[in-house]
Amino acid sequence: MTKLRYLAPSHLLVFALLPLSAGAGAPANPAGNAAAPLVTAADQDPSGFGPLDPAQPANGLTPQQIIEKFGARETVFDEARRSYMFRQTVRVQTISEDTNKPDGEYQQVTDISISPEGRREEHVVFAPQNTLERVMMSPADFQDIEHRLPFVLTTAELPQYDIAYLGRQKIDDLDTYVFSAKPKVMEKNKRYYQGKVWVDQQDFQIVLVNGKNVPDDTRPGHEDLSPPFTTYYEQVDGKFWFPTYTKAEGTLHFAAQRGALSNDVHLRTIVKYTDYKRFRGSARIISTGGVQSDTPDTAPAPAAPKK
Repeated sequence: MTKLRYLAPSHLLVFALLPLSAGAGAPANPAGNAAAPLVTAADQDPSGFGPLDPAQPANGLTPQQIIEKFGARETVFDEARRSYMFRQTVRVQTISEDTNKPDGEYQQVTDISISPEGRREEHVVFAPQNTLERVMMSPADFQDIEHRLPFVLTTAELPQYDIAYLGRQKIDDLDTYVFSAKPKVMEKNKRYYQGKVWVDQQDFQIVLVNGKNVPDDTRPGHEDLSPPFTTYYEQVDGKFWFPTYTKAEGTLHFAAQRGALSNDVHLRTIVKYTDYKRFRGSARIISTGGVQSDTPDTAPAPAAPKK
């Protein structure tokens, strides 16, 4: 059985069709159930996207100032998100090249909650039998789902990336700044994001990413590969943009085995993050799962996510 690294952390803005890299799919309707067609026209503006304007940022800001602003905003959001409960729905499918239909599937629905002591807890509420045969998921794949598909770029992480300003772009009703991001140096046993980042011009927070986690492990017998992905973010509490829908799709090219000419696997992964609710207890959450402070949470309850 072939191992893969699969990516997928969201559920919606109103984007229509975003091309991934050649051979990878993007959701024509993130909330819909129909399979989206593959798209390869990476140089064609998708529906809902205005043309990319290479003009300098508005309001006299420099690209570097915008990078610093959204890094600071993402840092605040990264801390705040740890105090939210939500439901995570993961579906990984291998797609038959003959029928273009799933021939294997992994699915799991998990409620992410917080104990009265402020510890993050995971409760699996639905997990049918895993029918994947051509690939298997590694522990690192689950790390991607939890930490890297819902991409956040904090001030502390900015020095790890080369970030270039590409211009301004209208996405439906949003005015965004567009940046490219790639790791400066890839340290051993560490994963990074490489691709495009769309930042809201008003909130200075990431609202869309389209790229790939790197590097892949291509060593024979140790292959751990991942397709490109798109993550969409939605403002669910009137303050922060939360990752709500991710789709990853592409053909993974594994080394041929047992005399076969190729061992390609068409993989599709969808992850949804729904029902965000802020923890209403008297503890604040930190990344280690411990209690940072016993200051009461007085923030208003967030609005229900859009469907």
